[in-house]
Amino acid sequence: MTEPELRTFKNWTFRLRPAQVQPARLLVLLHGWMGDENSMWLFTQKLSPNYTILAPRAPSTVPEGGYSWRVIRPGTWGLATLEDFRPAAEDLLTMLDEWSATAGLDASRFDMMGFSQGAAMTYSMGLLHPERLHKQVVLSGFIPENGEALLSGGRLSGKPVFIAHGRKDDMLPVELARKAVGLLKEAGAWVTYCESDATHKVSKECIREMESFLEE
Repeated sequence: MTEPELRTFKNWTFRLRPAQVQPARLLVLLHGWMGDENSMWLFTQKLSPNYTILAPRAPSTVPEGGYSWRVIRPGTWGLATLEDFRPAAEDLLTMLDEWSATAGLDASRFDMMGFSQGAAMTYSMGLLHPERLHKQVVLSGFIPENGEALLSGGRLSGKPVFIAHGRKDDMLPVELARKAVGLLKEAGAWVTYCESDATHKVSKECIREMESFLEE
């Protein structure tokens, strides 16, 4: 597998693996709380060489180390709201548009994968800009509070979404994923769900199903 390059663009730092086969598709990887641009690369080992893979570092620093997709304000430690993620989502989309223009890559529609807090960011991007995302991969995540209001009106109708969650997850209970599956199906999304005995991790079985989902 080609080693990812460390890149900077404007105020963003990211890992990049250019596509090895054309036509190229763009896959954006979003790390979890206290992660960075390296955290998601373990999920890319068997992904299609058609993918240009970009893994950005979240913009907010965490005092304990690492980075966050939202600014943590006093009293907001629980499940974040859609508005908490909106600033980072809008800034990320602007960066992708400007960077792809310089790279000669079509980013009008792209796939996105996120883990934990990055999964909530993936949901946020899909709810705020459904026309921009094709496939969404949500690993051990949750729909941000207030996000359910945007599920009506057919915004996600026909959208492919893969969700994986562990029954033994003690950070984000599996009930959050089960609820999301029901809500997304009601909204018309095409949902593939993989539940395993994992903790706050992604099982090998679900990784294989995720890889198949992205290949389809």
